[in-house]
Amino acid sequence: MRAPLWAQPHHDGSAHYLEQRDGSAVLRVLVPHTQGRSGAEARVAVRRLRDAEPAWTQAEVERTDVGGTWWRAQIPTEGDVTRYRFLIGTGGAAGGYTWLNAAGVHDHDVTDAHDFRLIAHPGPPDWVADQLVYQVFPDRFARGVAGRDVPSWAEPAGWDDPVIWEGPHSPVQWYGGDLDGVAAHLDHLERLGATVLYLTPVFEARSVHRYDAVTFDRVDPALGGDAAWRRLIDAAHDRGIRVVGDLTLNHTGVGHEWFRRAQADAASPEAAFYYFDEHPHEYQAWWGIKSLPKLDHRSAELARRLYDGDASVVARGLRDGLDGWRIDVANMTGRLGTIDLTHQVATAVRRTMADVAAESGADPGWLLAEHGHDATDDLVGDGWHGTMDYNGFTRPVWAWLNGGSEAGPGVRHGLPFLGAPVDVPVLGGDDLAATIRQVHAAMGWRAWTASTAHLDTHDTPRFRTVTGGGTHGWVDRDGLGRERHLLGLALQMTLPGVPAVFAGDELGLTGVNGEHSRTPFPWDRRAAWDAETLEAYLSWTALRRDHVALRRGGLRWLDVRPGSLTYLREHPEERLLVHVVRDPDEAVAIPLAALGLAGAGEPRTLAGTPPRTEAGRVLLPPIPAAHLYTLPRAGAAQAPAARAV
Repeated sequence: MRAPLWAQPHHDGSAHYLEQRDGSAVLRVLVPHTQGRSGAEARVAVRRLRDAEPAWTQAEVERTDVGGTWWRAQIPTEGDVTRYRFLIGTGGAAGGYTWLNAAGVHDHDVTDAHDFRLIAHPGPPDWVADQLVYQVFPDRFARGVAGRDVPSWAEPAGWDDPVIWEGPHSPVQWYGGDLDGVAAHLDHLERLGATVLYLTPVFEARSVHRYDAVTFDRVDPALGGDAAWRRLIDAAHDRGIRVVGDLTLNHTGVGHEWFRRAQADAASPEAAFYYFDEHPHEYQAWWGIKSLPKLDHRSAELARRLYDGDASVVARGLRDGLDGWRIDVANMTGRLGTIDLTHQVATAVRRTMADVAAESGADPGWLLAEHGHDATDDLVGDGWHGTMDYNGFTRPVWAWLNGGSEAGPGVRHGLPFLGAPVDVPVLGGDDLAATIRQVHAAMGWRAWTASTAHLDTHDTPRFRTVTGGGTHGWVDRDGLGRERHLLGLALQMTLPGVPAVFAGDELGLTGVNGEHSRTPFPWDRRAAWDAETLEAYLSWTALRRDHVALRRGGLRWLDVRPGSLTYLREHPEERLLVHVVRDPDEAVAIPLAALGLAGAGEPRTLAGTPPRTEAGRVLLPPIPAAHLYTLPRAGAAQAPAARAV
C-alpha cells in the first residue's frame, strides 16, 4: 500500500528544492520519516540522461529534522535540457525502491516523459512570478470619450443592452468602450492588486474582438487611436502596472492591407504571406473561416515585418512601452499539415523581445502563448515562456467546482467542457490533483510558473455560471454559485502560476459562452455588484501579494480527497498550508511531525477556520471554505499571522 501523500518523498523546481548554477544544479529531496523509519535510512540517487544514456549521482544527507531527511546532490547540466529523477531505495529484505519524478512517486518503472527538467536557455523574466493579471476586453470595459464615430461595420448598442451571444451580429455588436475608458478606471485595478493589464487586440479591425486585424501599423481609431494607446500605457506605468498586448501571428483579417495586396498581385511579396491554393480566391484560413486567412511563416519577409527584428510589429510594441505579448492561437501558428514552424516563430519572437530589452535597458518582456490543451512540446527550449493554462488549471478546477450539474434547485447550465463534446463533468479533488500533477510534470516547473491561471477568459463561459450561478449574463448572488466561485478564487491565488482575472469576475458576472461573457462592465450599477465576491477578491489578492510562498513557493501535496485538497506552498522565507474544502466530511488529519511542527508551534490562521491539534496531529476543518495557515520555518520561532479574513 502506497504511503499517504504527506509521507512521500518530494522535490520540485522551486528555490526550496533547486539551485541552478552555470553548468550544474544543486538538487534537494525531502524523504519523510515513516512508520518508525528515519528518512536517513533510505538510499537516494539521481538518475539523469547523458547522451541518452542513464548516468547516476549518489545523494548525501544534508540535514535531518522532525519531518524527515533532506538529501542533496549536485549534478552537471549538459546540452539544452537535462532530464533527471530520483531513485529512492527503501532497504529491507525485499530491497525495494521507488522512483520520484515530476508526476510524483511510483513503485514501478516509468518512462522518461515526466522526468524533472533543467533548461539551459534563459528563463522567463524574474518579475513575472510576482504578478497579478487583469484582463480587459476594450469594447466592453468603459467609455472614455462620448460621441465617438461609429465604425462602418459596427452595430451600436446601449451600455446596458443585453449581449448578443450567438449568430452573425455578435462580433459586430459595438458598445463603444475605448482605451481612455480603461485609463479612467485604473484605480479599480490598483484596488484589486492587479500589476499587469492584459488587453485583447487593439489594432484596427472589423469586429469588436479585433482578431481580424486590417493593419498592424495603427491602433483602431474606434478605441482612440495611437494617442489613446500611448496615454493608457503611460498612465498604467505611472501606477506601477505593466501592460501586455495581444498579437495574432496565425492569421489576419480578410481586409488586412497585406491580404488585399496579396490577392491583387500574385507576384507581390505579400502573396507569399498566405497559403493560396488557387490565386486569388482559394486560400487556407483559420478553421476554414474565410474572413481569417492563415499566415505562411515560410516567408522571411513576413517574419521581418511581423516578429523578427528591430523593424517588426513585435519590436515596435515593446518600444512603445509594452511589457510583453500574448500570442493568439499560438498552438496553430506556423502549423499547417506537414509544415511545423511553430518553434521557429516562437524563438524569433523571443529573440526580438530580448534584443529590444537589451538595447533599451528595460526589463525583459513576457511572452505568453494561448494554448487550449497540452502545450508540452511548445514549452521546451527558447520559445514561449508560458501558456494560458487551460489544461492544467481551468479544466480541472471547472470539473471539481462545477455546480451546474448538481441535483437541486436552479438552472443546470449544461455547458460543454471547454471545447469537448461533453458537458462539464463533476470530478473529485483527487482527480483535480492528478490532472494538475500530470499536466505540469510534462510542462515543467519553469513554464508552469510563467503561465497564467484563469478561472475563465473572454473565450469561455464565466466561472460563476460554471459553479451554478445562473445563465442570465448579469451579476449573480446565488449561494452555491458564489460559494464555489470563491473556492476557485482561493485555488487561483494559492496554486503556482500567475493569476489572471477577467474583468467582471470580481463582481460575480455570468455568461454561457465567450461572447456572452463579454458583458459590459456595470460601472453605473454598483448597487448590483456582489459585494461579498468583491471583498473576497480584495482579500485573496492581498494575501497573494503579501506572501512570497504563494508567488514563488513550491507545491507539495499532503492530502487529496474527492471533497478536499490540502497542500503546502514552501519558500526559504516562509511556509503556508492550504486546505480547500468543497464537501463537508471528516477532518483531514496530518501529523504535526509531517509539517515540521513537533515542538515548534502550531499552524496560525490567515483565512478560514482555525485547526485543532490532537494526539500529535493537526485536524483541518471539514467546513466548505478555503483555509490558509502559516507554519514556522524549520528551526524558527512561530511566525505571527499576517491577518484574518
